[in-house]
Amino acid sequence: MGSGIAQVASQCGHEVVLCDTNAVQLEKAKSGLAKTLEKLVEKQKIGADESKQIQTRIQYSSSVNDFEKCDLIIEAIIENLEIKKTVFSQLESIVSEVCILATNTSSLSVASIASACKNPQRVIGIHFFNPAPLMPLVEIIPAVQTSEATVKTARDLVDSWKKVTVLTKDTPGFIVNRVARPFYGEALRIYEEGMADFATIDWAMTELGGFKMGPFTLMDYIGNDVNYAVTESVFASFYFDPRYKPSLTQKRHAEAGWYGRKTGRGYYDYSAGAVLPEPLKDESLGTEILNRILVMLINEAADAVFLQIASVKDVDMAMTKGVNYPKGLLTWANEIGLDNVLKQLDELYNEYHEDRYRASVLLRRLAKAGKGF
Repeated sequence: MGSGIAQVASQCGHEVVLCDTNAVQLEKAKSGLAKTLEKLVEKQKIGADESKQIQTRIQYSSSVNDFEKCDLIIEAIIENLEIKKTVFSQLESIVSEVCILATNTSSLSVASIASACKNPQRVIGIHFFNPAPLMPLVEIIPAVQTSEATVKTARDLVDSWKKVTVLTKDTPGFIVNRVARPFYGEALRIYEEGMADFATIDWAMTELGGFKMGPFTLMDYIGNDVNYAVTESVFASFYFDPRYKPSLTQKRHAEAGWYGRKTGRGYYDYSAGAVLPEPLKDESLGTEILNRILVMLINEAADAVFLQIASVKDVDMAMTKGVNYPKGLLTWANEIGLDNVLKQLDELYNEYHEDRYRASVLLRRLAKAGKGF
């Protein structure tokens, strides 16, 4: 991720210092960027001279002291709060007073990271999506300590890199990793109830729903170890709200080492000669699966707006540009009709009597008033 962000900045004309204390990883980043740019030249996306200029603008370093003259630092290290706080404290002692310190964290508290600094007003979250050069979305996350000037400078800069920025409150998962939880969680629940198998659920979401990948294919692509860890983190961060409850099915896959594509086995078998299972292409069943997952996603998006995590526009933008949803969830809700979404959620709640199916207050208010998002 760090090398991808460095590529983005360098392509936009900035002098960049890419630092890693691990010499092997640093060399890997350098050779990886060279290969990436070579492919772009072959595809005639950039010229050979431009490729050389991009590489020349990046200084590879194993010492954080080389950040001394930088105006912006974007940290993209391991997702460990204490390690990040140590790094930020160290960085503050090296850089100038006007340097912005940003974290690319996808799940940790920006306020906690900022608390390690004497001047927390200059700390902000700038969350890219992988791969950074290709994915257009960047979440801008001010901590409670972050100054308005830092927010404006950071967002204007990332906008100038031709990225799509959305502003989000510093809460677990921010926009994308919060709103997307039901895509995985409800799919797993449907499987655990015996309603459908992995392949049928994936088929329903892609063929009927228009999603690029089904939830199980996507979890295998991300890695069940990574996806499960994020789910556990969000669940704990929201004080164990049942809406974010992890799945034992995913836990067992992670415990078995069935992480997905990278291990050759996940929800599907990717070993040589393995044949992927065929879905049951029952349109009635598929529609039921799609609608159940979709209303849960819409409900989460509605709650993000209700709790002022982000605006309606930014929530929809985040889900289409960050995880390639076929359309914005709140736009989708307007098309379906908020009363229909609420009816389905209430039916689920009345059947299960579980808080995971409680409808957002905003959804209920808008439906009652006959309004949309």
